[in-house]
Amino acid sequence: MTVQNDARVTIRVDKDLKDRAETLFGRLGLNMTTALNVFLRKAVEEEAIPFPVSAKKVTFGAGYTASEITDAFVSAVQDVTAAKQRDGYAVARYDAPSGRAYLECADGTREYVSE
Repeated sequence: MTVQNDARVTIRVDKDLKDRAETLFGRLGLNMTTALNVFLRKAVEEEAIPFPVSAKKVTFGAGYTASEITDAFVSAVQDVTAAKQRDGYAVARYDAPSGRAYLECADGTREYVSE
């Protein structure tokens, strides 16, 4: 005699969403049960929802590649850093060869962070 260790889970979803999900999962060779089991196993493994969840509206990103977004972010950080230095503020930097963090003063001098 085989012992059944499955539990039944019942959820309510929008019919259109269910149909679209079943179509997608079918293209991936999965049924709804298998797809939901994959999600649940991944969530338990990571001890988190296995993708970003946010209440913030995304206003930047649609139509842009990840590389373009990264480049825009790097450029924005460099612009702010340059402006801070022009205004006389020290900015945090990292010296990869020595593995040490430092503050770079407006005059170009470095003050390494003690360990």
